[in-house]
Amino acid sequence: MPRYYYKGTGIMKKLIDNIYDAIGETPMLRLSRITKHYGVEGNIFAKLEYLNPGFSKKDRPALQMIEEAEASGELKLGQTVIELTSGNTGTGLSIVCQAKGHPFIACMSEGNSMERAKMMRALGAEVVIVPQAMTSVKGQVSGEDLKLVEQTTQKLARERDAFRADQFKLDSSYRAHFFHTAVEMWEQSDGQIDCFVDIVGSGGTFEGCAEKLKELNGSIRCYIAEPENAAIYAGYPITNNGRHKVQGCGYALDLPKINKNLIDGCIQVTDNEACETARDLARLEGTFVGISSGANVSAAIKLLRDRERGNNIALTLNDSGLKYLSTDLF
Repeated sequence: MPRYYYKGTGIMKKLIDNIYDAIGETPMLRLSRITKHYGVEGNIFAKLEYLNPGFSKKDRPALQMIEEAEASGELKLGQTVIELTSGNTGTGLSIVCQAKGHPFIACMSEGNSMERAKMMRALGAEVVIVPQAMTSVKGQVSGEDLKLVEQTTQKLARERDAFRADQFKLDSSYRAHFFHTAVEMWEQSDGQIDCFVDIVGSGGTFEGCAEKLKELNGSIRCYIAEPENAAIYAGYPITNNGRHKVQGCGYALDLPKINKNLIDGCIQVTDNEACETARDLARLEGTFVGISSGANVSAAIKLLRDRERGNNIALTLNDSGLKYLSTDLF
């Protein structure tokens, strides 16, 4: 006979009045089935960021950027907000802006999965889809594609007198992870973290978490994961025009929010490795996540096979697999 009981911790959020109050304080899961399946020694502690209300870790910087801009007076009451996005930051901003009374415009490459655009529109955002560069492949957004989206974003920001929630440049973007994500990781693991790994998009998660974790324990090592075709932080030449399937990451750009002194190493991940690991995460752990999450875990497995054998690796599971149903991931 099964046993039925109340699994209460006594540590729950009170009744909330705004949806953005549900952002953060995500659970952390030990991926014991994944480490057993891949036959590696050590632990992977995965922050379940896809359980945020916008189904991604980008809800955190979305809230931080808006609240800091409101507090400073840079963002006025009812002013329009605009940002370029692969879909995750845009979804977070759609949620936060709708609740706070700011119209929001999301500029997104047509190379990103269209579930993201549909979700942002459902949340009240105006979504502007920008055509890809001539050499690009649908579903594989390159740095050239991002530059085209940036041009459209700048143009519309001027025309609409909009506040730019610039995830690539605003300090508030990485402070969301410095003040919250990294601290939660540390507390949930009782400080038992040997290293941190992250595949970078805007760079805010790596910068915020690496800086705070090293502040908490200077011996923690922080690694950047990169798509094999766009491993610029490892110093490798770009191949296949930097094209890869990891949406929202690996743009082959020197990101302004990354302090290179925090990087202790770089791990390269192929498209197949990222996708297969994402599928394994669903099948083995019940974590239905996207390709960048697979890339993070694939990089962690490589570390546990080599220089971090037997150690504890912290990382984030970045977004939901629901955002990839139109792709070949599942």
